[in-house]
Amino acid sequence: MLITELAERSATPAATIKYYVREGLLPAGERVGGNRTLYGEEHERRLRLIRAMLEVGKLSIASVKSILAVLDEPGAPIAHTFDVAQQALSRSAVPDVADPTPEALARVDAVAARAGWADCDDNIGREIAARVIDAFAGAGYPLPDDYLDRYAAAARIHAEADLGAVAVLPDPSRMTELMVIGTVLGDTLSLGLRRMAQAVVTEERRRSS
Repeated sequence: MLITELAERSATPAATIKYYVREGLLPAGERVGGNRTLYGEEHERRLRLIRAMLEVGKLSIASVKSILAVLDEPGAPIAHTFDVAQQALSRSAVPDVADPTPEALARVDAVAARAGWADCDDNIGREIAARVIDAFAGAGYPLPDDYLDRYAAAARIHAEADLGAVAVLPDPSRMTELMVIGTVLGDTLSLGLRRMAQAVVTEERRRSS
């Protein structure tokens, strides 16, 4: 297909497509003479992934490049691709404030140990969780271990749902695309359902009291 058709099918302006090619995000099309360049379905799929990361994930061009570079590695384990994407996606969730305290990090490590989670030392979620623990303590509401353990159990259920949806897809590119979109929108979905559950549990407890 020509760039005009690719632009129409992907809902991406031709100028933007050319920009992605210049930045190395999208492979160049095949020159067939003159100013004619042909693109294939693989370009359309890559465009969907690029836009998901830039528009939904709010990633920088540099972060998208790093994810695509791993995705394009021959034989790269999908777990490695997920790790690079998760790290890039989660950076915006860490506010530019003081580092978490050693005490909070130790509590996160203890939660992970009780949950049976191994190899979490380098996961950015460790820092995010520790900062939240510090924030609760700073507000005068230190979190008990039982609270943290129940959140960890719920997080495990969410993760199983996420990876279950990803696992049924036919190729690594689509897996990564869903993982990127699912990580961002899944956080919002969790927020909405949590608000509903809070209201339901509050009413149930009111009736039983």
